[in-house]
Amino acid sequence: MLLLFALGILGVGLIGVPVLAGSGAYALSEAMGWKEGLERSVGEARGFYGIIAVSVLAALGIQYSPISPMKALFWSAFINGVVAVPLMAVIIILVSKKSVIGDFTASRPLIILGWVATAFMGAAAVGMFIPG
Repeated sequence: MLLLFALGILGVGLIGVPVLAGSGAYALSEAMGWKEGLERSVGEARGFYGIIAVSVLAALGIQYSPISPMKALFWSAFINGVVAVPLMAVIIILVSKKSVIGDFTASRPLIILGWVATAFMGAAAVGMFIPG
């Protein structure tokens, strides 16, 4: 049973690397205005495939570095918790402006819910710095 569990964890990890590399490549390529897609050749979408290659090489580099994977996961979650608060605030401000979004502005209840969620995230971020 333990071997089956270990193989399952290994399989999930092996599936996760290309998915994360591909999703990051799609997001960055679209943001940069580059051609993207796995259906394109390497010559057509050099930036897209370059991002995938760099992502996979970075993952391999971390694997063979002295960095503890568990510590890396902890610190990435910690940083995400702190950085998410101002990003959420910016998103709420943007979706509430008709000059930015046009006719697709968020409704008042949705904006209020967004600020409540941002306040909870902010409280949680502050709570991470309080020794206990």
